[in-house]
Amino acid sequence: MKHAHLVTLAFVCGLVFAGTAHAQTVFTKAQVGDRIRKVEDGVDEFRTWAERRAEDARKSADTAPASGRKARKGATATEAQKDRAKDTKDELEDALSDLNRSTNRLRRKFDPTDKWMETRSEVERVMDDARTINQVMVRGKYGTQAERYWSVLRANINDLARCYGLSPMAA
Repeated sequence: MKHAHLVTLAFVCGLVFAGTAHAQTVFTKAQVGDRIRKVEDGVDEFRTWAERRAEDARKSADTAPASGRKARKGATATEAQKDRAKDTKDELEDALSDLNRSTNRLRRKFDPTDKWMETRSEVERVMDDARTINQVMVRGKYGTQAERYWSVLRANINDLARCYGLSPMAA
């Protein structure tokens, strides 16, 4: 009986130590650099999509009157609706620009250092900017394509955060 308790105790201690060792995974600079690259690429792809979307909307607005089409009665957007749409678009573009700046800063600080953990404050800034985008995405209606870009980018940012021992963003 006493032997069974000792075996159980040893087993539980082994699990605790294994969990502790797993929780303290050490990443190489190359592994962290790869995660930073994935975030940078995701930001670039999302920004390109947002710029293309804005350009398509401008072209569509320019060609509608030129094509001679008339809006249905009551179907024209009010100035307030146009302003809200512009503010929403600008909010996402501004948030993406902020995230782009913070990832660029992270890269500039990360590359020359041997002690990559010293760039933790830059990753915290990336996380702050990403949380802003998360809020913008929740409030706005950008469609499934934007949600896909954000989902992939958020996952990559969360992977990067885990390298630095930071809490990931909620979905």
